[in-house]
Amino acid sequence: MARKTQQVYDALAPVYPVSSYLFHADAHRAALRQSEVRDGMNILEVATGSGELFRKLVELNPTGRTVGIDLSHQMAARSQRMARKHFPTSASACYTASGCRLPLADHSFDRIFSCLMLELLDAPARRLALMEFRRVLRPGGRATLVLIGEDSRVFNWLFRRATRTIPAFWGPQTEGAVLQLFDEIGFRIVASQRLRQNGYPSFILTIE
Repeated sequence: MARKTQQVYDALAPVYPVSSYLFHADAHRAALRQSEVRDGMNILEVATGSGELFRKLVELNPTGRTVGIDLSHQMAARSQRMARKHFPTSASACYTASGCRLPLADHSFDRIFSCLMLELLDAPARRLALMEFRRVLRPGGRATLVLIGEDSRVFNWLFRRATRTIPAFWGPQTEGAVLQLFDEIGFRIVASQRLRQNGYPSFILTIE
């Protein structure tokens, strides 16, 4: 499935910003507010997609270090190009890597962001990814996750059918499963918010 996901997102990299603008821009803004980003931090985004949130992180962190990771080489490359185009002097870099095995040092980041990645992982990989977040976060650091919300019955019905069609693109909703993992891994929720953009529900969680 990871290989299929990589292929799908490589192919969609040129057009994915449309989806991000229509359905996820409000969630990105909410995640930034909720996470309390400050300039000079070490910030990591896991699963940058086409780079819309990554560019905002670089903008908010001009004197800090901002790192992006994506399984899709095309998505990581696009995120890097856009950040360098708008902020050529920033200390930012994007890499192709798995969120389940981050090529990063222990306790090296103040903030982590991850939007709509956990839905693309099976249960063991989801646990591995959250354990990696815990490993690379500094003491007192926070991770902000954007999940597909499960508070709309009609959307849930439609989404389940879409998932069966292209599971490597959408993946199942995982809100309940993710919440169950927090205690086990040592996270606690410090802030949360639900919102909808053009009918698409998002659940934004900040944990530490």
